[in-house]
Amino acid sequence: MAASSSSSSNSNNTSSSNMSNMLQFMKLIGQLKRVPRTGWVYRKVKDPESVSDHMYRMALMSLTITDPTVDKDRCMKLALVHDMAECIVGDITPVDNVSKAEKHRREQEAMTHLTSLLQDGLKQELYGLWEEYENQISPEARLVKQFDLLEMILQAHEYEQIEGAPGRLQEFFDSTNAPRRGPAGQLSERREKRAHEQSGRRKAFWEPRQYQHGVRRTTHTLTHTAPDCCIHTYTHTHIP
Repeated sequence: MAASSSSSSNSNNTSSSNMSNMLQFMKLIGQLKRVPRTGWVYRKVKDPESVSDHMYRMALMSLTITDPTVDKDRCMKLALVHDMAECIVGDITPVDNVSKAEKHRREQEAMTHLTSLLQDGLKQELYGLWEEYENQISPEARLVKQFDLLEMILQAHEYEQIEGAPGRLQEFFDSTNAPRRGPAGQLSERREKRAHEQSGRRKAFWEPRQYQHGVRRTTHTLTHTAPDCCIHTYTHTHIP
């Protein structure tokens, strides 16, 4: 009876410990909803998306895969795991002055801690998925990396549309070296077409206003520093 009671108590303690660890794991993962994507923060985008937002759309991109030769379920898992470490280390970008080796070390340490909260089997699966993506060792990992880049430029395109500022986030497009094919290429072409159309509309609006009675107006601006150290600027529009 005593042995049976002891065994039952140990089982209850283990179950309680597992539940406590899982709760801690989920709370850490929940931080991803509050970690903004650093690139947008640096470019002063209003209400930037979170890391969780980014990974969710990548998972949906994976869900839409129709190629039967691709392991769609694995792609979805990779998308959900690839930035998981950022709930602890944050979203480290190339402009943060952190080497690739140091970034990898920090994220590896974070993943070791995160997966240590899980039971065997699940622990190995999640860490293995992260390693697979990090080292790009499978066709699925390489495809999900393309989704990562595609999701980024799609988001950049959406921010430009929201702000009415085509081209403001051009460096994000440049960083992907997106080929002129597939969804990324189509998006880049659509964006460039929209920017060209808007430029044409601005030119059509302002050009007639540069002329009066068929004569081009010229504007001169003079900046002068007065003895009182104040800077005075004078603007004069001349119509010949």
